[in-house]
Amino acid sequence: MSSLTVKDLEKLQIEYPDYQMELVGGEIIVMSPSGLESDEIVASIVAYLWNWVRPRKLGRVIASSGGFGLPNADGDIRAPDASFIRAEKLPRSTEDYAELVPDLIFEVKSKSDKLPKLRQKIQEFIELGIVVGVLVDPRSRTMEVYHYQQEKIVLKDGDVLEVEEILPGWKLPVVEVWKPEF
Repeated sequence: MSSLTVKDLEKLQIEYPDYQMELVGGEIIVMSPSGLESDEIVASIVAYLWNWVRPRKLGRVIASSGGFGLPNADGDIRAPDASFIRAEKLPRSTEDYAELVPDLIFEVKSKSDKLPKLRQKIQEFIELGIVVGVLVDPRSRTMEVYHYQQEKIVLKDGDVLEVEEILPGWKLPVVEVWKPEF
C-alpha cells in the first residue's frame, strides 16, 4: 500500500496542472477531464446553488476543483463535483484545502465513472458528516439522494430536489440539470 501525503499531492498538482487529483488512502487518484455533458450538468447545479446561496449569504458553493481535507484516518483530500458549505462552518475562504466536511455534495457520473465508486465516495462523505449527498446519473436521468442512516431516495424528471434541513426554500427541478438541446 502506498503512503503518499498531502505534500506529495500538492507537488504532483504543480507538475501536472491539467489533471484533477485526489488523495485517497495514501494513493493519488488522477481524474481525467470529464466530457462536456457531465461538466455542463455540474455547471447547472453550481448555478442553481449559487443563485440561491449568494444573495442570502448562506455559505459557499464550491465547484469540482475545490478540495477538502477530510477528518478521516488517512487524511484524504477529496473534491466532489459540487459542494455547499454553511457560512458558519467557513466564514472566510482559504486558498488551501478546506479542512472540513461540506454540508451538501453532488457527484455527476461522467462517461468514465463507475456508479459503485461514486456511491462509495458519497458514502464516505456521509460517514464523515455531510448532511446530504446526491449522485446524478445523466444516462438514467436520475438523482440518488443520500442522508445519514436513511434509505436513498431516487428522483427523476418531474421530481424536485429539496434539502430543507440545510437550504430551506431551495428547489432544484431534476429536469433542469440535463443538457439543453437547441
